[in-house]
Amino acid sequence: MTGIDDLSKSFQSLGIPKTHATVGLTNLIASTKQYNSLFIHKRLPEYGWSDVQIQSLLFLFSTLDTNNKTLATCGNNEEDDTRWCGVGEREGRVFSSLVSQRHYGLSHGMGRSGDITEPQPKAAGSSALVKLALLLTLDALRRGSKLDAKGPAAYGILLPLCTGMSISLLLASIRSKEENSETKKDIVLWSRIDQKSCFKAIHSAGLICVVVPTKIEGDEVITDIDAMEAALSKHEGRVLAVITTSSCFTPRVPDAVDKVAKLCKVSNVYHIINNAYGLQCAKTSKLINRACVVGRVDAVVCSTDKNFLVPVGGAIIISPSKNIIGEVGKVYAGRASSSPIVDLFITLLSMGMNGYKRLLKERTSVLETFPERLREVAEKHGERILVCPNNTVSFGLTLDGLARPKEVDELDENYTQSTAKEITSFGAMLFSRCVSGTRVVPRSQLKSIGGQDFIGFGSSTNEYPHAYMTAACAIGVSIFEIEEFYVRLDKTLTEFKRKKKKKAQKIACN
Repeated sequence: MTGIDDLSKSFQSLGIPKTHATVGLTNLIASTKQYNSLFIHKRLPEYGWSDVQIQSLLFLFSTLDTNNKTLATCGNNEEDDTRWCGVGEREGRVFSSLVSQRHYGLSHGMGRSGDITEPQPKAAGSSALVKLALLLTLDALRRGSKLDAKGPAAYGILLPLCTGMSISLLLASIRSKEENSETKKDIVLWSRIDQKSCFKAIHSAGLICVVVPTKIEGDEVITDIDAMEAALSKHEGRVLAVITTSSCFTPRVPDAVDKVAKLCKVSNVYHIINNAYGLQCAKTSKLINRACVVGRVDAVVCSTDKNFLVPVGGAIIISPSKNIIGEVGKVYAGRASSSPIVDLFITLLSMGMNGYKRLLKERTSVLETFPERLREVAEKHGERILVCPNNTVSFGLTLDGLARPKEVDELDENYTQSTAKEITSFGAMLFSRCVSGTRVVPRSQLKSIGGQDFIGFGSSTNEYPHAYMTAACAIGVSIFEIEEFYVRLDKTLTEFKRKKKKKAQKIACN
């Protein structure tokens, strides 16, 4: 600790007693030990760090980047300005000091033009931060989300992209691996899930999406394994990959990814799991672990914002295969912004492993009463909750009573359109009362995406028998929010029915 001794002597030269200096410098020594522990063990700290500790580490990383320079402060120190001569087209120049502060001076980003994971000579600090952020994230997935370190969470890559674009990049990388195959593999089988991003991701990768229909079992919309097997047989030789989903809105439940994994192994096709917000659910992690054991899983794509409470813009791709992850890094065009990764790094250090586990436990605690309380509101208004035990994040409530009775002379299409408008207006009423995140789905609504029509859009099947709404019990939700949601839902249902009754009376009078 020669440096600390020198600092102590410097303090004494200013007239500060040695005992006082020693007490103050113990904080610096403790912080140094924490940094060393982080670099040596490469694991998430058990307890979260303070903001000051995190900021100090970020500025340390920033200092290690030789190309960080804020134009607004240039010229204040001639020696600093002339130490490095940046003659490239991109030298970490940032005009605004506010922008520089927002990014802690980390202006380089991540990767090089040939590989997003490759270290950059001019940015040793940024490169180290990104590598460390990945290791901490994998540790959180293994010890917190319970994903197998020798299975789905064996390798990973952090991307400054949303989940959909990350899937598109992943598909592009595995397509490039198959370019020399005897047959053209240009089809992706997609177990239907009515979320636009994955469908668009397939098209963005220049591939053909074949939608595999689901089936209804009770209230649940589940994977149709027979339909998937038939699609693999029909398009044999042209199927590049199968995409399943393990986090979804009720009544859709997670795909039977273990059964699909077996089919993919037999058919020798890639299997990608869209696990956007599934890291918070132990049941989902267990299902993915099993899929890796009994069949083939090539990659799992997860959102950073939905699982770790950071701003939108990042994703992590994990895989049992080191080669899969390596190819994704190589196919990314150019350098990338490291902002979403810095956000994740800060958040993980702030949480610590105990903080992350506490959030998971709090969600589980809320989950114990959520369905029952929702059932009470539903039954009060003559509705019921959808029985979907395999979905433990999203919950549904029928809204069949909100649709007006069908008149004898009405065409089915006219009736469907008019009642759909009525039911979706209920969602608008909820939003106007500051309730966000709910989804209101009328029966048989039609949506066209990329030239393909989806009947019954929202329910992931053509003929779901109920109009309904969904609400999620997700990580980070507070008891206060949940309790207030029940109250506002009850009041909105009451008001909607009152307005509906007045409207019916007015029509009857006319």
